[in-house]
Amino acid sequence: MFMCYDHDHHYDEQAAIAVEQDILQRNNLLAERNRGYFEAKRILALNLMSSPGSGKTSLLEETIRRLKDRLDIYVIEGDQQTSNDANRIAALSVPAFQVNTGMGCHLEAGMVNHAVRHLEPSTGALLFIENVGNLVCPAMFDLGEAKKVVIVSTTEGDDKPLKYPNIFSEADVCVINKTDLLPYLGGFDMRTLRDNILKVNPRTHVFELSAAKGDGMDAWCGWLLKNLPVSAGGNA
Repeated sequence: MFMCYDHDHHYDEQAAIAVEQDILQRNNLLAERNRGYFEAKRILALNLMSSPGSGKTSLLEETIRRLKDRLDIYVIEGDQQTSNDANRIAALSVPAFQVNTGMGCHLEAGMVNHAVRHLEPSTGALLFIENVGNLVCPAMFDLGEAKKVVIVSTTEGDDKPLKYPNIFSEADVCVINKTDLLPYLGGFDMRTLRDNILKVNPRTHVFELSAAKGDGMDAWCGWLLKNLPVSAGGNA
């Protein structure tokens, strides 16, 4: 947990910075171990990040329905409390492991390592890591993933990338969800949202889709299959 200190307390600031650096260094070491494991087993690990209510779990559910007959899929669910999301994933007959962070606002590499040991994903699998709903802290912590995916919904407005630039600048992929609600959203402009995303991060790949209706899901699933270290259906 990171603390905020009054700027008059100079030594407290230095202590906080030292603690933060130590936490990040230890996390990055574990993240590299995770990454080595994923690469050795040719697992595509994706870190899904967003604010609460963007539709991360709904996107996972629809993705799983479309791909689970073609490859092995595993899910790590991160939430402060409850196992609600893990139960939704398990109902689709996909292995899921719930990580509850308590007061924590993000997953860390050690938590992912612990979850992976329980899941024991197969070679060539697809691993989704659904981070805690937050657009700040998750951007700071490497989990060992191959790709970072930020999900933003149309209901959140078109200025989210400008308000939270760090997480969008880290994203390899940005998914714009809930496009089915566009007819009901006054004041929202899709082009403005896309422009703001690319202004913050010109290299990110943007998908527009509706997990609820299925629109745009083919392109998203095609990207996942294309980025697997082994071809779909080629799991050991």
